[in-house]
Amino acid sequence: MMNAIRWWWGLLLAFSLLAASRAFLPLPFVNEVVIFSIYTMGCSFLLGRVGFISFGQPAYLAAGAYGTAFYLFYFGTDPYVGILVGILSGLAVSGIVGPLFVRLRSDYFALVNLALAVIFYYLMQKVLADITKGDNGLWFLTRMSSTPVLDISTPSHFFVFAFLVALAVWAFYKYLDDSIFGACCLATKINEDKLEFLGYSNYRVRLLAFIIANTTTALAGALYAVYLGFVSPEITSPHRAPDPVVVTILGGTGTLYGPLVGAFAYTGMKDVISKLIGNWELFIGFLLVFIMLAGEKGIWGTLQPRLEKLFSRKSALPDGESTKAPR
Repeated sequence: MMNAIRWWWGLLLAFSLLAASRAFLPLPFVNEVVIFSIYTMGCSFLLGRVGFISFGQPAYLAAGAYGTAFYLFYFGTDPYVGILVGILSGLAVSGIVGPLFVRLRSDYFALVNLALAVIFYYLMQKVLADITKGDNGLWFLTRMSSTPVLDISTPSHFFVFAFLVALAVWAFYKYLDDSIFGACCLATKINEDKLEFLGYSNYRVRLLAFIIANTTTALAGALYAVYLGFVSPEITSPHRAPDPVVVTILGGTGTLYGPLVGAFAYTGMKDVISKLIGNWELFIGFLLVFIMLAGEKGIWGTLQPRLEKLFSRKSALPDGESTKAPR
């Protein structure tokens, strides 16, 4: 029982703070933070656990968004089914390109993913314009039907749904971090030879991690589609490719709560700074340079050891273990 409490309390504390922010922050802002953090989670897992830096996340985001959009525009009206179709679309795309992409490493992996994002952009904008409506996009906000219990066609109910989805995503990735598979992902990043010596396949570990991460990204795309009721090729625009990488580094590469903290900071700075100066990206760029020079820990990576020191304490457990603030 105590182990279960220690496992869950960090997650519940983090998401309780997120839920509390809804009381004094605008609903659109909090919704964007939740979806953006899910979007970044896949990138953070790839970069922090597997060592893959991907500039192609907009392609997988678009796979989920357009999968949902095609269903809601052409076939049905249930947003829950639309989200499921978007997830399956992302799973299919990741399963098709993954066996080829994960054979590459370093710069080659980053560039081939960026090329995929460019291909998706022009497919949606030009080649499949008869289906995607080109730059005009697919509008289906009024086509979505009301759903029981949580009517996610409304922003307030959508926040509750997205919040619960995000909590489930974080619990899943926390489980991965604590599992043998998570250790294998880290091993394939640090020492491939030792992982092979232990009997595990680097290729299979990377492939499964790639599919999991990019299906998570597709989930974020599906949520974006339902929340906005609109999808256009801009969602896969190559000039937005660095966004999840930037948020990953800003929050803390490979940390569990880094994507959530990074998404909150990035969205907040974008909203505030863009009102003061036109080129707000310049400020973000200087901040990232400072973070990289300071040791690549990011916001959460810097705060985490200090919070652990603050909250760590000896408990009266029989085994003498101490409770610490989870990662």
